[in-house]
Amino acid sequence: MGLHDNGSAGWTPAPDPDPAPDAEGDGELAALALKILVAGGFGVGKTTLVGAVSEIRPLRTEEVLSEAGELVDDTGGVDQKTTTTVAMDFGRITIRSGLSLYLFGTPGQDRFWFLWDELSQGALGAVVLADTRRLEDCFPAVDYFEHRRIPFVVAVNCFTNARRYGAHEVSRALDLDQGTPVVLCDARDKDSGKEVLIRLVEYAGRVHTARLLDSVEPQADSV
Repeated sequence: MGLHDNGSAGWTPAPDPDPAPDAEGDGELAALALKILVAGGFGVGKTTLVGAVSEIRPLRTEEVLSEAGELVDDTGGVDQKTTTTVAMDFGRITIRSGLSLYLFGTPGQDRFWFLWDELSQGALGAVVLADTRRLEDCFPAVDYFEHRRIPFVVAVNCFTNARRYGAHEVSRALDLDQGTPVVLCDARDKDSGKEVLIRLVEYAGRVHTARLLDSVEPQADSV
């Protein structure tokens, strides 16, 4: 897919096979491709979000729910769901010229969480989708990214039959670190999903910049 972990926080130059010269004749700057995770509980809308915003046909690894899975998959509140992601979803969206996002939707069931470590390698940040009817289901994703210091935003997927809560109420209920963004969205809507991704990129950029500055300040003081 052209995405490689080069030691930087979630981005890699996307090679241009036929770069066109710019006005100065020096050639275009390499485009950036940022790796973003889309996580959350079972049936919260991860596959829907990736599919809604992706400009390519999304890669999906869905399987039909079976009777064997009834003992381990809690379908309460999502009784209409008939399939589940067993590996990952993948999509791509161009935010602006020279900046693309590679989206990796993680599986929601805990028996597939062993895949998260592999998927999170080289990620700039993550979107944690939340359903206010089953808010506790996103706690594992929140804990995962907090412990690994991966910047994330919580995106509340506003289901039609769900009670509405404000961003501040959700933040308090999840006991989020101060400054962690909470946004309301409709995972089915491309523009809504794109706004969530833009918010994440802006937030993750600020977090990584602050960490970089913190790492160089002690060295500057010692000179």
